[in-house]
Amino acid sequence: MWYRPKNEASIFTPAILVYPDRIEENIRRMIALAGDADRLRPHVKTHKLGELIKLQIQLGITRFKCATLSEVEMVAVNGGMDILLAYPLLGPAIQHFLQLTERYPKTRFSVTVDSLAACRQLGYQTRISGKAVNLFVDLDNGMHRTGIEPGKALELIEFILEDESLEFAGLHIYDGHIHEVDFEERKTHCNADFESVNKLVQELESNAITVGELACGGTPTFPIHAKHKSRTLCPGTPVLWDAGYKKAIPDLDFLPAAVIAGRVISQPAGQLCLDLGYKSIASEMTHPRLHFLNLEHKGVVNHSEEHLVVSTDKAKNFKEGELVYALPTHVCPTMALHEQVYVVREQLVVDVWKVVARKRVYNP
Repeated sequence: MWYRPKNEASIFTPAILVYPDRIEENIRRMIALAGDADRLRPHVKTHKLGELIKLQIQLGITRFKCATLSEVEMVAVNGGMDILLAYPLLGPAIQHFLQLTERYPKTRFSVTVDSLAACRQLGYQTRISGKAVNLFVDLDNGMHRTGIEPGKALELIEFILEDESLEFAGLHIYDGHIHEVDFEERKTHCNADFESVNKLVQELESNAITVGELACGGTPTFPIHAKHKSRTLCPGTPVLWDAGYKKAIPDLDFLPAAVIAGRVISQPAGQLCLDLGYKSIASEMTHPRLHFLNLEHKGVVNHSEEHLVVSTDKAKNFKEGELVYALPTHVCPTMALHEQVYVVREQLVVDVWKVVARKRVYNP
């Protein structure tokens, strides 16, 4: 029972426990799969912890990918030297982003764009500030969320190159629509959808345009993009891992390093009621949202804001106040529901870390 602290009585629940030794091992496995720490640009959305940024830097990772301005600031504060905001930057967020670039002048900041309208807004604001901004063109090769079709990207890239306030830094390709369980099927899908990107790269090179960095993929396609030395790799979940990817991507070998702890608070009709409501567990998917480590159960009876009722034949084995432990199915949004996490070393809770990047940026 590696997950169970000897001083568990001190834990307020619901809570997340993290295990730095396992996290460090996961980072080492990420580096080994990439072949070199310099090839990694891990996404920080999974953990949102400044302490993990410092740990990744200690292990040789210098580039990071973010989805929010809070994440960008967290990485910069903790020493990240190259930060990509992979999210449309519009409205007052542009000025806040530019203020961060001024506050951390030694850090290289970049942002993704997928439209002329976004480029024009960025160009206008950067001309006022007197500083150029680094842009990655966000490509849609099948995800259909953000991004421009590769076949239509040349005009956008040429617009960036002609604007002195904008710098073309590379291409961003997130293929989150690719998640076949079978590795060979996933690989075939990934390579097929990347053909449009390859054609764009060839088109740029034929026009004497330096392509720059290719920031590619997420966790499911991590091992596939890793085989192509020209690509930067952007996995996020492996640093903590979760039960969802353990089942869905069985070819990836990482250790669970974040555990949900809850308490038995009642035993209605021979069932167990836990304090693991959906305010503490990501609930965007159907059950199972948790995979219990020390509780055998037959299914969820009811899940509400502060309560989780499960049906089990083992209810008599638990007393009110006793802790149960589980792996989240989706760790990234689960982390965002908690202000802090307990740090467990050698089966002892020894510290708490603030989940600093769960916050949002607001105008004063």
